[in-house]
Amino acid sequence: MPQRGRVELKRIEDKTSRQVRFSKRRSGLFKKAFELAVLCDAEVALLVFSASGRLYEYSSSSSMEETYNRYKQFSLIGKDANNRNTNEAANNNSCEGSSTSDILSIIAHWCTSRNIDQMDDKELDRMEALLLEALRQVQSRKMQVSSTEKAEAANGDQYETNNLSIN
Repeated sequence: MPQRGRVELKRIEDKTSRQVRFSKRRSGLFKKAFELAVLCDAEVALLVFSASGRLYEYSSSSSMEETYNRYKQFSLIGKDANNRNTNEAANNNSCEGSSTSDILSIIAHWCTSRNIDQMDDKELDRMEALLLEALRQVQSRKMQVSSTEKAEAANGDQYETNNLSIN
């Protein structure tokens, strides 16, 4: 029986061979994702786009969207991949410099994952800080828009005044 060697990693030029290899590798990858989910009780999501743009997906949870939303929350809070305690990391994460949408996403995550009545002092302080930072950013943006609109209105009035005096 011939021994399997390492496959040289380069693009397969023959279109038919490339498609066959893609199909076999894709099914093997999906099989491994399924095995990982079953054997290790892991939540697994896998997206593969073919060269033609076709989407293949696998999710061990009830929906890919749930897993993706969990991933977004995880990445927004800035967690280390090995850190399991989401609330601890959220408490330690500074909201300074974060975008308003990031802060609001964190707040939404907390509101859906925890009951405010069950939060301790530290969590409530963190929630208050996030809410105040979001409010500050919204007020700042409101002032910016308001001053821009006033400047545009003043320029419009000045333009009309100039046109009247020319005529």
